[in-house]
Amino acid sequence: MRTKVFKITLLAMVLVIAATACGSPATATPAPATQPPVTQPTAVPPTAIPPTAVPTVAKTFTIGMVLVGPYNDSGWSQAGYEGGQYAVSKIPNTKLIYVDLGFTHQGVTPAQLAEQLLAQGANMIIFNSDDFKDDSNTFAKAHPDIPTIMFSGDQSWVAGQAYLNFPNMVNIMPRAEYAKMIAGCAAALTTQTGKIGYLGPLINPETRRLASSAYLGAKYCWTTYLKKDPASLKFKVTWIGYWFNEPGTTLDPTKVADDFYSSGYDVVMSGIDTTEALTEAKKLHDAGQKVWAVSYDYRNNCSTAPDACLGVPYFNWGPEVMVQVQKAIAGTFKQDWVWMAPDWTNINNPDTSATGFINGQALSSDAAAKVTQLISEMASGLNLWTGPINLQDGKVYLTAGTVATDQQIWYLPQLLQGMEGQSVLP
Repeated sequence: MRTKVFKITLLAMVLVIAATACGSPATATPAPATQPPVTQPTAVPPTAIPPTAVPTVAKTFTIGMVLVGPYNDSGWSQAGYEGGQYAVSKIPNTKLIYVDLGFTHQGVTPAQLAEQLLAQGANMIIFNSDDFKDDSNTFAKAHPDIPTIMFSGDQSWVAGQAYLNFPNMVNIMPRAEYAKMIAGCAAALTTQTGKIGYLGPLINPETRRLASSAYLGAKYCWTTYLKKDPASLKFKVTWIGYWFNEPGTTLDPTKVADDFYSSGYDVVMSGIDTTEALTEAKKLHDAGQKVWAVSYDYRNNCSTAPDACLGVPYFNWGPEVMVQVQKAIAGTFKQDWVWMAPDWTNINNPDTSATGFINGQALSSDAAAKVTQLISEMASGLNLWTGPINLQDGKVYLTAGTVATDQQIWYLPQLLQGMEGQSVLP
């Protein structure tokens, strides 16, 4: 849940209209330089409506998207933006319009930005962040006839803690915990000092469960593949306070990354939406130091520092956005909460897998082989969210052999025992 805890500096409002699948944004703002490859689907996602079932519409169906960050941030927002582009590339007679930097528009709320997209012709609204939870609720309530999607969030989870009866609201979120486990494994297999740093954003249940999943993956590979004492693995989380740097409000992620590297943490994993961990790793690596980084959010991030990048756990929103757009066109869109697992037959299939892990070229061949082994084990049923697992304060969370429920993972109240760093705000 990407809950906002800091007020962002207000900037001028810029409403940007995105391209159709074969074009560029129809404003002076350039399209992202890197677009996801468009290939024919090799499999229809389990919940997808077959293309033949989608009715032909007389006019263009327009997806409106409110992004929390820049559409080309090489992170969370770009992954979401390209997910929308994927959907329009697959469904005839659809287009995407969007507005980014959703909290920086002077005197205008994200819900009001969605209203503006509606006035531009949007038939569906996507809020790409749980930071927009209140605004998405306001909008969905005001427009019960408009299909509304929020990335992350739990308003539509009947078994969740924040359920609201909005028939036109869908929450979608990849189970990135798996990708984070794989990333943690890559970090543990590479570190030469046994010290892994984690560059965290703000503190909430989502960020705790993702950081903890990275730790579980690191610990498993450290003990199972390398046969090392778990107590000798150091895993420290430093939270900067938000998803990207806000000078004067957050900690500087460049300095946090540098502090990790200068104190013996030779692998830094990123949990924020920007690439400072990679940028700093590249500087030190180019100077001859043996340091590495693991990026986050966006599948093409290793290009920032290919010689220092171990890999990237990423989000692939396109297939599920496509499913929900098809439902909206067919008139079958309804309230739902969708937590999408990877496609274990190929976690990097762009047409079927909601989350995956791209190996970086800095990952050794031996480590890559063990990462592949972990993926195979998880595909066969290995669940690292199985007890014994204690919380950071020593309280038993899962007894031996107990598998965590979705609620226990989603609403993780603390970091795990063995991790350093704050679990809650002071």
